[in-house]
Amino acid sequence: MPMRLKSFIGMLILIALVVLYALIATTVATYRLADSAWYVHLAFFGFTGLLWVVPAMFVISWMLKPKKDKSPDQVQD
Repeated sequence: MPMRLKSFIGMLILIALVVLYALIATTVATYRLADSAWYVHLAFFGFTGLLWVVPAMFVISWMLKPKKDKSPDQVQD
């Protein structure tokens, strides 16, 4: 797959990941932490704010992998 296409697909995946993750984290906080203290909210959003980086790392590493050669015998000078 060409590098530009991988970057474009990866960008779309990252945008969808961030939006979906933010919606899920906010929904969980709204329904589960409504009556909690401010420091519980701070800890929850601090933790979930950093947790989305883990799946994003996998997407970015996939985006940056170079294109694989089909076979080593076809090396041209």
